[in-house]
Amino acid sequence: MPTSSAPAHDPVPVPVRVLLPGPGEQEVVARLWARRQLTDGWRYDVGIPVYRNGPGHSVEPAEYRVWIRAPEHVRPVDGVSYDQVPTEHLPPPSVVDQVLGPRRPSGWVLGKAGGRGPGRGGVVHAVDCDEAPAGAPVLTLERALDMAQHPGVRLCSVCGAAAELDPVLKGFDEGFGEP
Repeated sequence: MPTSSAPAHDPVPVPVRVLLPGPGEQEVVARLWARRQLTDGWRYDVGIPVYRNGPGHSVEPAEYRVWIRAPEHVRPVDGVSYDQVPTEHLPPPSVVDQVLGPRRPSGWVLGKAGGRGPGRGGVVHAVDCDEAPAGAPVLTLERALDMAQHPGVRLCSVCGAAAELDPVLKGFDEGFGEP
């Protein structure tokens, strides 16, 4: 759960420069309402001044609110303090995540084995294996184990599917018996 450094009072937006899409690097001064840290960077909740149609044929000022990437599309306004802007920070990674590092996505896929003829059932890969077929349906562990027991199906040694699934298929006691 993200931590927040929101002020105790209602947020008051502060000015920020927003780079508009398109040619010419146009900027507009918008209002910054909040900031949020995500795993892939920061997003700023900005209110961009626009006009909208009002009652009858009138035109009235309005604000278009949108979350945009920072700092790619946002620049500070000189002399403005951003200390009071409500800000959500990502929590620090757990000790387990720090020690283990990024985890591999879960699931397995079945790829076709090369060659022709009987007994060419396929290869079970981890979903992130370089040898796994693109767009193949993801199998649960139970389904991958079922597929691995079919004649002609083998487990990929490139991604470690063999090392991870063999003990489940053959039992964990293999290799620990009496000599």
